[in-house]
Amino acid sequence: MTDSQRKTPSYTAALTIAAIAFASLFCSVLSYRRPPPRPNVIVPRRLDLESDAPEQVHISLVGVDKMRITWITEDSAPALVEYGTSPGVYANAVNGTTSSYKYTLYKSGDIHEVTIGPLNPDTTYYYRCSSNSAKTFSFKTPPAKLPIKFAVVGDLGQTEWTKTTLEHVAKSAYDVLILPGDLAYADFVQPLWDSFGRLVEPLASQRPWMVTQGNHEVEHIPVVHPEPFTAYNARWHMPFEQSSSTSNLYYSFDTAGVHVIMLGSYTDFDTDSAQYKWLEADLKKIDRSKTPWIVVLIHAPWYNSNTAHQGEKQSVGMKASMEALLYQARVDVVFAGHVHAYERFTRVYDGKANNCAPVYINIGDGGNREGLAKKYIDPKPTISVFREASFGHGQFEVSDATHAQWTWHRNDDDVAVVGDSFSFTSLSSDPACRI
Repeated sequence: MTDSQRKTPSYTAALTIAAIAFASLFCSVLSYRRPPPRPNVIVPRRLDLESDAPEQVHISLVGVDKMRITWITEDSAPALVEYGTSPGVYANAVNGTTSSYKYTLYKSGDIHEVTIGPLNPDTTYYYRCSSNSAKTFSFKTPPAKLPIKFAVVGDLGQTEWTKTTLEHVAKSAYDVLILPGDLAYADFVQPLWDSFGRLVEPLASQRPWMVTQGNHEVEHIPVVHPEPFTAYNARWHMPFEQSSSTSNLYYSFDTAGVHVIMLGSYTDFDTDSAQYKWLEADLKKIDRSKTPWIVVLIHAPWYNSNTAHQGEKQSVGMKASMEALLYQARVDVVFAGHVHAYERFTRVYDGKANNCAPVYINIGDGGNREGLAKKYIDPKPTISVFREASFGHGQFEVSDATHAQWTWHRNDDDVAVVGDSFSFTSLSSDPACRI
């Protein structure tokens, strides 16, 4: 079969559908019963696009005043972004880099990356990629100062549930989306990464998406493909270099008055690991007068009263290594995914309620293909405040240095209904918790 035949939508769809069953053998969890999921959504490449036209466009923050634009073309095209503050007027042009990767028989398209800036805060920019006028885009930069609004969604996947979640997120007027792992649910099936990129492009090309990895990004096959995270690292380059990290699997960034730390549940995390040492150093650098809020994202939750994913080393071992660091730094909130349900804990440290500890929120309910984890441990632990097995997303709106509001929006009925809410007071503003 020729490369051109492999690129046809019919071939890609057939390969994708056939391989999902294969992936399920590796990634399904049988310790609890899930309800029937909604159908997968496979987004093919638009037939009207030329082979050098940009697609799968997404943006991510690089420092406080730059943005990385990432896109893919089937054939060679310039790694060039032209942009400006007026529609159709591109006063600036920046060149970047192009790469690709192979995964068994699959070869990706050309992956282009361009970092543009410095950019003004809270400003709309219009841009095009590879000098191609067939698709033009715009994005808005986050504000330089509070308030700021985050959309939070984990375990997104690409199902009919995912589409509903994305529709609700699109209406939330968020500034930055943060995602605690499990993006495409590709699980070795590389065309699913392309489908996911097309599915999220309408949102991910307009607001920065900051992500970390989950178990469905590992994609390690012994002997056949021993290198983990190949597709994830190639497609979702996060600004790890700017935070002195040596790995795309963990990093931090500042936006407005919030310091966000993205940790890697599926790389080394014990006390002599590179990630632990990086986290320890990163926390020491934080200036709470400039970033009074600290938010942490992980994939495998450290606190969880669902029967799903109990006792996994990525949860138990990482918590044992790192929980004290987060507590001592007065981290405000920890978002996790992995468990396909929603749960909010009180402020907790070492298994007990503690007013100077983070609030732990599990939000692995974006819309994955595996369905919901509906069985909870009974009786409910006293540190668990609210739990519900429904799909949805969260909104974390930081008003000022002291106050923030969290809301969780369920979408089981295709309508975004507020299912849970919580008013935060930053630990940096609490005299009893100051270090």
